Amino acid sequence: MDISEILELADELVFVKTGQHLDYLQKSILRGTLKGQKYWKIAEETHSSEGHVRDVGSKLWKILSEGLGEDITKANFRAILEKAKIYRNNISSAIVGETITVNTLNICRENSRSDTPKPQTEQTPTQPHINLGDAPEIFSFFDRTIQLTTLETWILQQHSRLIAILGISGIGKTTLSLKLIEQIKHNFEYIIYRSLRFSPTLETTLTNLLQIFAPKTETPQNIETQLSQLINYLRQHRCLIILDDVHTLFSSKQLAGQYQTGYENYHLFFQLITQVTHQSCLIVNSWEKPREVVQLKKENNIIHCLLLEGLGEAAKEILRVQELLDEDYWQSLIEQYQGNPLWLELTSDLIKDLFAGRVSEFLQWDTLILSETLQAQLDQQFQRLTAQEIFVMIQLAKENEPVCLAHFIKKLDLPTSELLNAMQSLGMRLLLDVKECDRTRLFSLNPVLKQYIKNRYTETKIN
Repeated sequence: MDISEILELADELVFVKTGQHLDYLQKSILRGTLKGQKYWKIAEETHSSEGHVRDVGSKLWKILSEGLGEDITKANFRAILEKAKIYRNNISSAIVGETITVNTLNICRENSRSDTPKPQTEQTPTQPHINLGDAPEIFSFFDRTIQLTTLETWILQQHSRLIAILGISGIGKTTLSLKLIEQIKHNFEYIIYRSLRFSPTLETTLTNLLQIFAPKTETPQNIETQLSQLINYLRQHRCLIILDDVHTLFSSKQLAGQYQTGYENYHLFFQLITQVTHQSCLIVNSWEKPREVVQLKKENNIIHCLLLEGLGEAAKEILRVQELLDEDYWQSLIEQYQGNPLWLELTSDLIKDLFAGRVSEFLQWDTLILSETLQAQLDQQFQRLTAQEIFVMIQLAKENEPVCLAHFIKKLDLPTSELLNAMQSLGMRLLLDVKECDRTRLFSLNPVLKQYIKNRYTETKIN
């Protein structure tokens, strides 16, 4: 019998005894056993603790022993299956719907699944449980091949437990996350997407997640118990969880990454995800870097951050879909609006409404034109800034060339510590363009943000 046949038979036995199929870790234990691997090796490959693998293995051998009527252990599993040649022949019979008997256990591939109604959350090995909740419908997707490949490598090959997808509003974080699901969904048993746009407490988020795994079980009120149960599910099942709009958990008018009062325990949640052994992955999307992600990334190589930038050449497809004219000018338009999909779509609407779709006429103006809809989008992000951050942005908007910190420290009437904290916070909010020149870091604003500052802020007043 080859490995696939043994897994198929084991899955049938487990299903008849428990009403559930083999999960990711159980399959890994069986594969590892058939390859002669020790528990520590199986634990290493599944990114689980050796103790947890031993516990799951012990329960699995007990289920199989009851099903086959023989005492099965890790040591004799292969020998018993190889000796029992009848099992292999009976699988073929089971496939065509015949009922067969293995000792005292009846197995029928078709009937065993139809006689017992499956709960909605139960999935076949090739069909994960996908719960996208309030995820937006994606009507178009423009090339992000490099980013998708990077994410797939981090998740499937490097077994990253926490990934932060970061980028300014409209850059395509949500779209990329949902596209990623399509690409790697068959590697997971559970895939869950949730937006935090309405700033739910951690208790609310955990309750929502736990109900997906156990819809008929009462959720505990104690947050420590909720966290423990969720981690246990992440160990038992290979899960991909995406939390979108994480920036809504942070306070406005304070430096980046500071949680609102009552939301500080999200810090513990993210910390547990990275430090406790399990086989799942959490992706968080945000306008600004969560501070603990920055800190934990320095300590742990199973945490990754993907800074999402503009589309570049691929953005031409947006303009093509928008049916704009003057293709020779498209690259200039893309560069001015940073290849940001949302910025380009909103600007395309303006070009169609006022310039009959002619990009050349739109670009002839000396001033970069921002539609009111685009500026309203940016308002959402700028309303979160401190007065010191806005002051720094106003000064940067006046500069014609990138500047170094030493230049700013001499020029601005702002205490050095406040300036440095404001600059660091703006960097965490992804609002600064940064480049290195002769080992000196230079700062500037992209053209859209610079024009937005000029349009919205006419006075440099610190309250």
